Parts: sequence; C-alpha cells; structure tokens
Amino acid sequence: MLMGMTSEHSAVRVRGLTKRYGEHQAVAGIDLDIHDGEIFALLGPNGAGKTTTTEILEGYRSRDGGEVEVLGVDPSKADARWKSRIGIVLQSTKDLTELTPAESLASFAAFYPNPRSVDEVLDLVGLTEKRSTRGDQLSGGQRRRLDVALGILGNPELLFLDEPTTGFDPEARRQFWKLIESLRSLGTTILLTTHYLEEAEQLADRVGVIARGELVALDTPSALGGRGSAEATVSWRGPNGPERVSTNTPTRVVGELADRYGGEVPELVVARPTLGDVYLKMIEDAA
Repeated sequence: MLMGMTSEHSAVRVRGLTKRYGEHQAVAGIDLDIHDGEIFALLGPNGAGKTTTTEILEGYRSRDGGEVEVLGVDPSKADARWKSRIGIVLQSTKDLTELTPAESLASFAAFYPNPRSVDEVLDLVGLTEKRSTRGDQLSGGQRRRLDVALGILGNPELLFLDEPTTGFDPEARRQFWKLIESLRSLGTTILLTTHYLEEAEQLADRVGVIARGELVALDTPSALGGRGSAEATVSWRGPNGPERVSTNTPTRVVGELADRYGGEVPELVVARPTLGDVYLKMIEDAA
C-alpha cells in the first residue's frame, strides 16, 4: 500500500483494480483512496492507464478485477441516483452551440433531483454576463466554463475533470484555477487529470502517478518522489562567471557565500527538483 492511503472518509476507494484489453494489461492492480473534499490529480503519459482507471470510476467502463467504491457504491452496479451525485467534465465538447448558457443549464437541470439554481451556477463559473450569449459565440475559455457549469449543475459530491485547461492561454488557465479552488471550498471532491504539471502543483492536495498500469507514486506535490528532501542546487555568479553546487545543506552554503560576498550574493538561486523533474524520472524508471 502506497504512502498516504487510508480507508477513512474516502470518496473513492480502490483495491487491486485490473483491466486488460486482449494481451495488453492497461491497469495492473491499483490501490487508491481519494479523500472527501480534496483535489486529487492523476498524472501519467498517454497509454499509462489513467483514462481507463477514471472511466471505471465514472461507471463508463467495466473492470476485470478488484474492488471499487465511489461514494460508497460500486460504479458497475450504480443507479440513476448515484449518477446524480457525480459530475463529469470531459476533455472537449462541441454540442449545445445553438443554446445560451442559461438555456443549456435550464434544460439539463430537469435531469437532477436537487440541482443548483441556474443563476448560482452561472455566478460560480463567471458566466453571468454571458448568460444570453449563444454557445457558438463563446470564447474557448468561456465554453470550458460552461462545460464545468454543466458538470456542477447537479450539485455533485464528486467532480471528474479531464484535462480541463487544454488549449488555454496562461491567463485563462489561472482564472480557471480560481474556479476549481472555489468548488473545493464548497466541499466538492475533485479528481483531476492533467498534462500540466504546474496545474497539479497549484491545485492538488495529493498527486498520483500512473505508469504502465501501476500507481508508482502517491504523495503531496511538494513531497512527491522525495523532492522535499532532495539535494538542492545553489547557484550564483562568482568572479569568473556562473557557479553552482549540489548540497543537502543549502542554508549552510548560503551562509558561507553571504560571508564571502559581504552579505549580498550575486544572482543567488536555491532550487530543489521540480515536480516535472521527479515526474519525468518516475516515468523513465517505469519504462
């Protein structure tokens, strides 16, 4: 069992999950818990098994083995009531182009037993001013906000977000992050799949890395792969140009440099491995 797992207060509980397509083992015995109210990011290269795993959790794909509980229910046996308790935002949608956001939300609200009000949802996703704009007139970022609006309309306890900011410019991505953080503040549990490592670092309480169908790491973004205790690189500009040293005691090194340079160290930078550094090493090691 990987570090950070617990069966208490879990929105998602997975034990020994397996899935095979012919000779290909897509998922090879995954154990996982996602806690109530957390944002959990699932990372992995294409073909690693994260999409298959997510679709099994959503109830869209069958499994070959293992135990799965999502909101206390086996998704393979779930009914309409269970489906109303989850929200799903797919990677891309191109429908509802003829309807306004308000019309789209009002139409879908009828499918849920206890939907949020249309006005509340428009406000949450920042589309109040676009409530009467046709879908095909929305920008890419606004369209993505409408996708999320439809995903949270049913007041879900658990929200699945699949690559939510693909194609966004940096400013639109940061605005979208604020939206996701606001949903977490309302108590929504969120499972996020993303290729943007800075997105996982910004949003996720914990990160899981899937490679070759296995969960190879599970921890907080700051501690994943031991990055919090890894050697630091201290770099600065010396008399003859750039200098650097790798060390387990960066504070001591900086103190020595400060003494050497009379307080201010030219172009001083102290850096530990980034989330991207440790993620790529995990993927390489699992290859």
